Amino acid sequence: MIYTKVLLIMFSKKKNQSKLDAENRELYEYARKRTLQKKRLFQHFVVFLIGSVFLIVLNVVIKFKEDFQPLGYNWFVWAVLLWALIFLIHFFNVFVINTFMGKEWQDRQMELLVKKQKEKIAKMKDKVNTEHPIPEAENSQPKKTDPETPRKPYNT
Repeated sequence: MIYTKVLLIMFSKKKNQSKLDAENRELYEYARKRTLQKKRLFQHFVVFLIGSVFLIVLNVVIKFKEDFQPLGYNWFVWAVLLWALIFLIHFFNVFVINTFMGKEWQDRQMELLVKKQKEKIAKMKDKVNTEHPIPEAENSQPKKTDPETPRKPYNT
């Protein structure tokens, strides 16, 4: 009796049929990648701040390489400026380049390249067909052999 109830419950439950179609899955994947990009940018910013404070403390408080001053500035200034430049490039890549060269731009470029490739293939097929046409058979029916006069084998 209990076994029957378990079977009825197992087979009577409706399965979850809400599968994402390809477009929704693609949109979800794009949103996931963008979120991950922004998360990494934020992590980079936090590490940049902590690292900059560490470099300043290392030079000013601990007096590590205090006498090393390229171009008249302390070495930590150049390290922080270089790191800030790298962070700005990262920021530019996430928010500016991805906006102009994002998913829509990539899809348009793919469509253009596929179209160009199809045109090239069509031109090459036309060129091959004009330079090397397929010979038309005089008789479309296969030649009949007479049983009285069989063909000779090729290898004799």
